[in-house]
Amino acid sequence: MTRTDRNAVIREAQTCVIDRMKADPKAARSTITTTGRITDGLTCQIEQGRFSAVADLGRGMGGDAEGPSPGFYARAGIAGCVGMGVKMLAAREGLAFDEMTVTVETDFDDAALFGLGTASAAPLITRIGIEIVSDAEEDAVQDVVNRALEMDPWFLALRDAQVVRPVTKLNARSI
Repeated sequence: MTRTDRNAVIREAQTCVIDRMKADPKAARSTITTTGRITDGLTCQIEQGRFSAVADLGRGMGGDAEGPSPGFYARAGIAGCVGMGVKMLAAREGLAFDEMTVTVETDFDDAALFGLGTASAAPLITRIGIEIVSDAEEDAVQDVVNRALEMDPWFLALRDAQVVRPVTKLNARSI
């Protein structure tokens, strides 16, 4: 399948979804649940529908290095979401990208992870690099990138404050 054909498939699929959402905006709302289960050690078995993943920490942090860290998945989610979102909008608008690379760099104060010092354990800064190889006009590419970022759920989740509600439930074991 040529790049032009592939972009047409992307555009057609997106158009169908957009038409359904326009017809019934309430049906566009959804809740997605992902569950992580940790038993022995720090290895976390993660499931969402038919997909699964493993997260862990390295031995230096007390983990078993059975999988990438949770931060890997967070950055991977942002890189994938930004890249796919930009490519989706470009395809809908007829811009052809030969290649796109999204790089996510995050700076931390690692001492804060252990409650040391006064800094927050939240990332200090996150840089998202978007490199696109295309014959399209630079202004058109930048416009697509800017608009795609304003529609990208994980870029926006990273950039904007949101309501996060932790709920803790203790299931006492019978002795």
